[in-house]
Amino acid sequence: MRQHKLDILYEDNHLLAVNKPAGLPTMGVAAETDSLVRAAKAWLKQRYDKPGNVYLGVVSRLDAVVSGVVLLARTSKAAARLTEQFRSRAVEKTYWAVVAGMPQPAGRWIDWIAKDESAQRMAVVAANDPRAQQAVLEYRVLRPIDRVALVEIRLITGRKHQIRLQCSAHRHPVLGDRKYGSSLPFEPGIALHARRLVVDHPTRHEPVEIEAPLPASWKRWQLG
Repeated sequence: MRQHKLDILYEDNHLLAVNKPAGLPTMGVAAETDSLVRAAKAWLKQRYDKPGNVYLGVVSRLDAVVSGVVLLARTSKAAARLTEQFRSRAVEKTYWAVVAGMPQPAGRWIDWIAKDESAQRMAVVAANDPRAQQAVLEYRVLRPIDRVALVEIRLITGRKHQIRLQCSAHRHPVLGDRKYGSSLPFEPGIALHARRLVVDHPTRHEPVEIEAPLPASWKRWQLG
């Protein structure tokens, strides 16, 4: 495995926030495969000359093709408290995406979604489907760019592939997301970036706002 140069957004004794690049899985990959968590543990071990294993609790994660803020907990107490914030939807999660077409200037999308096992992806289903989970997001268009648009998305729920699926279902797929119907290229990864995360600090109990700069690949859209 190669050593990844981490873009550290925030660090203290309880939290570590990293700007994940597109193409790097957060976690859950084979032992010989790079992941953000492995790179972050190696970084902490080297920085603080830590012996033995380094603890990191994963309280937020992103698909491998998505870039942006990933929050990790450096203590089990912080992990438990932050996990509860995410579970109770007390965390503010803001994403930026470049999508095909031109959505209405602002809106709220409510869909019912479930995993399509045969296609290995998420799908919109009927509300009375026993597998259905409600998916809710709010968005606003920040800038039209030719035949695409830069949108800011605030997640109300946090379902698997939610933004990718809902954008596709409402006929505005995220650029580069072939899995969910995009015919327009975007490299590396897809044009979806976890821009901002606001949590309540697990010990100080004050807001912590973390913002991730856009990747260099977005500059072609004059966005960074």
